[in-house]
Amino acid sequence: MTVAARPVRVAVVDLGSNSTRLLIADVADGRIRELDRRSQVTRLGEGVDATGRLAEAAMARVHATLAAYRQAMDEAGVAPDARVGVLTSAVRDAANGAAFTATVRERFGIDAATIPGEEEARLSFVGATHGHDGADAGPLLVFDIGGGSTELVVGTRDRVAFHVSTRAGVVRQTERHIRHDPPQPHELQALAAEVRAIVADHVPPDVRAGATAAIGVAGTATSLAAIAQALEPYDPARVHGAVVERAEAELQLARLAQMDLDQRRRVPGLHPDRAPTIVAGVVILIEVLRAFDLDRFEVSEHDILHGVALERAARLRG
Repeated sequence: MTVAARPVRVAVVDLGSNSTRLLIADVADGRIRELDRRSQVTRLGEGVDATGRLAEAAMARVHATLAAYRQAMDEAGVAPDARVGVLTSAVRDAANGAAFTATVRERFGIDAATIPGEEEARLSFVGATHGHDGADAGPLLVFDIGGGSTELVVGTRDRVAFHVSTRAGVVRQTERHIRHDPPQPHELQALAAEVRAIVADHVPPDVRAGATAAIGVAGTATSLAAIAQALEPYDPARVHGAVVERAEAELQLARLAQMDLDQRRRVPGLHPDRAPTIVAGVVILIEVLRAFDLDRFEVSEHDILHGVALERAARLRG
């Protein structure tokens, strides 16, 4: 008789350029049971593209969020060696990123590390395809649009064939291109042109032509699915697995780009804190789909948090 493995309780914190997220879960036999999941828009990457440094105010926002997350980990009884943090684009790019990472480790008791873009891409693919039947079919694109970077990964369940982390992100491109509210057409055109060039430069034509389907993870993809369904309040069960057509994304972009910030904050399905960067996010999403000649994508609530949880649990189990 097969005896089920005892669950390993892990906590994963994703300190991204736009949001700081927490997952507390029990992992056993390759299955993840979520106990607590939180997300707070902290905009750690604010100004990094221009200054090359993490701003004091941005770091303070993250520290305040991590204090609450530390309490949640304590209350859930997560062991010290099962608390892991991944830091991505903003911290990679910042001159004071290493010092910030050290503070996260020492002050909040999190095994935090700044991971390379390629590792971020791989872990996003692991999380997004975990338990997904589509990973058994033809090459699958997983895209993760973050604040300072977009990860593009193509592969199947057994093998990641291609992965790249690009310098296209909702915070970075908003700061580079959008100066008006609502954004002007020429600003959106310049933003789209830059993203097109980035994808063309970093993804070979044969890779773009080979993907047969796509999964979108993280804030832009999930927000777009919620906006399309006018979800109020946000419902993860209706977002996870939703299919969004590229034509729907283009329709929502036209609608959102005509609104000012206050109007976008009131859009059903869109968290108010994502209103400042959602236009850039949808532009990036559309350009990714166009580059891979895909007409739709599936939305997943499973992402890098799940990929890290699976790998940390396996390491702890030995």
